[in-house]
Amino acid sequence: MSRSASVRAISTRAATVSVVRLPLGEQDIRPTFRRERAAIKRGVWPIAGCDEAGRGPLAGPVVAAAVVLDPKRVPRGLDDSKKLDPQTREKLHAKICASAQVAVAFAPPWRIDRDNILRASLWALARAVAGLPVRPQLVFVDGRDRIDTGCDCKAVISGDAIMASIAAASIVAKVTRDRLMTRLGLLYPGYGFEHHKGYSVPEHFEALARLGPTIHHRRSFAPVAAAYGDVVTDDMETGVIEPGVLPL
Repeated sequence: MSRSASVRAISTRAATVSVVRLPLGEQDIRPTFRRERAAIKRGVWPIAGCDEAGRGPLAGPVVAAAVVLDPKRVPRGLDDSKKLDPQTREKLHAKICASAQVAVAFAPPWRIDRDNILRASLWALARAVAGLPVRPQLVFVDGRDRIDTGCDCKAVISGDAIMASIAAASIVAKVTRDRLMTRLGLLYPGYGFEHHKGYSVPEHFEALARLGPTIHHRRSFAPVAAAYGDVVTDDMETGVIEPGVLPL
């Protein structure tokens, strides 16, 4: 066989190999209790995870939750609340509350308007930790920002997707807030709070234009400020729908 023929044969085999090679799919990352167990082995306990729900909506509070899971009774199926359907969230919420130490805190719209959404959220997270029936030695919080907890605190980016304690807190916060917004929907008919939970959707914009804002709307958010007739500035929040939050 000539050299050119050999090269063609080798190239053909290489092409064949490249065609049948299986593609690498995205890894399905699920929350685990590994980081918590590692801390427990170092003698650190109790350990709390905390997260919030409702930073993006135009109405309603930010709800923060702190959870200390029982290492022997970690509920199966924990995940980022945004990846779970409402029925699964409700079932896990019941299991978490039956087996773990849980506390919630609320940052109302007036605090959001006064402090800004980030500061109000961090305040609520700290209040949730302070409300736990046990005082944690270590707190894991979802996101980039640590909070004032009076103990060691570690911020974990995408923590609700990789840590069981934070995932549990995200579920408690989400279910608590959704229930609250459903009740507000009964108190304020026509706004659709029970459906969109205060997020920026056409139904909500139409209600704002037709009925005007309520005391539960965030005046520091541009669409609400516009409904009040306030001057809208570039630094105002616009209202964000987090991926996976809707449909509910």
